Amino acid sequence: MIARDLLVVSGDDATTFLQGQLSQDLEAISAGQSAWTFVLEPQGHVAAWMRCTHTDHGWMFDLDAGAGEAAEARIRRFLLRMDVTIERSEAQFACVPVGHEDSIESEGSSVVRAPSLVPAHIDVVGADIADPDGVALDAAEYEAARIRAGIPHHGAEIGEKTIPAEIGVVPLSVSFTKGCYTGQELVARIDSRGDNTPRRVRVITGTGAVPEIGDDLHVAGESVGTLTSVAASGEEWVGLAMVTRAARDATEVTMANGDVVGCAPSPLDASSTEAE
Repeated sequence: MIARDLLVVSGDDATTFLQGQLSQDLEAISAGQSAWTFVLEPQGHVAAWMRCTHTDHGWMFDLDAGAGEAAEARIRRFLLRMDVTIERSEAQFACVPVGHEDSIESEGSSVVRAPSLVPAHIDVVGADIADPDGVALDAAEYEAARIRAGIPHHGAEIGEKTIPAEIGVVPLSVSFTKGCYTGQELVARIDSRGDNTPRRVRVITGTGAVPEIGDDLHVAGESVGTLTSVAASGEEWVGLAMVTRAARDATEVTMANGDVVGCAPSPLDASSTEAE
């Protein structure tokens, strides 16, 4: 099992409160459904990126292990005189091939089964789940699959100064038709300008020895970014990098050791090629 953080938000005012704090339109999410959302700082930087699930008792948010504390602190900052309860806990996560999700055993009612951003897989998240048949991707397999799918990770592609459009998941995570929410101004301004951000996430692929996180990437001798995630994947390796505009059209970049490697838009970033 892979570690995951949970936030459970309940109370009579939970949906009304969260609707003003999150980028996703919660009122459009029916009970039992899930969607991705940002919780943003007032200036528009990403405080957290997480999945929200509408449960019988309110809302459950699952996000990368270690990211829950900052997400909770940011949400609580604007919580005043409302009937809202926020509880944070640790959870477990399994990414399983479609059709095998029922192989994951669980206890308790707080379990999410939702389509994964890893193609042809289902995500199962809960406080107490088990994989007796061994069908879930192990940590190394999931890391390679996550990177290849372009799924950003807190502490890697997502940091204190990250803005939503950089990481390629705005189409999944933002409603442009809902009312106002904290941090909306920057998201709307960048969208109106064609998503032309200074940096953008790219999937990097190569063969040979697996490079290190932080290794530089170059185009025509100019540094255009560094690897933020990397993992072995079969006979090759895959990585994610935040690259500058100089590499936005590049299909190849050069490593510091001279190796020429592949460079492609994130599969999740539907707006990337449109912006370019």
